[in-house]
Amino acid sequence: MSRFGGDLNFCLECGNVLLLPGIQDTVCCPRCSFCIPVAEISGQEIHSTVIFSPMEESVALEKNDDSKLKGPVIDRRCSRCNKEGMVYHTRQMRSADEGQTVFFTCIHCRYQEKEDS
Repeated sequence: MSRFGGDLNFCLECGNVLLLPGIQDTVCCPRCSFCIPVAEISGQEIHSTVIFSPMEESVALEKNDDSKLKGPVIDRRCSRCNKEGMVYHTRQMRSADEGQTVFFTCIHCRYQEKEDS
């Protein structure tokens, strides 16, 4: 007897999300290996859509001296040229429960470094 019932998008044994049916005649749970024939879910219409996010403009700096550095300037000493003044921006590179990664760029020599906060 099934512990979970009702919605056939979920495993009737463990409650895990079931994968969309492919060319096989059964849908199997990846967690507990419970299988259900596709004929039992054939009354449902399944649609899937892939949406791609627009590509962001590159943040990479050109070596051309005419390009301007954007962002707030802070009093941080460059480890390469030893002068004060760096521009920074942050990105969430790791999982959400960890701090952001701060990217620094020297306004004098354009040396880049990062710091995990």
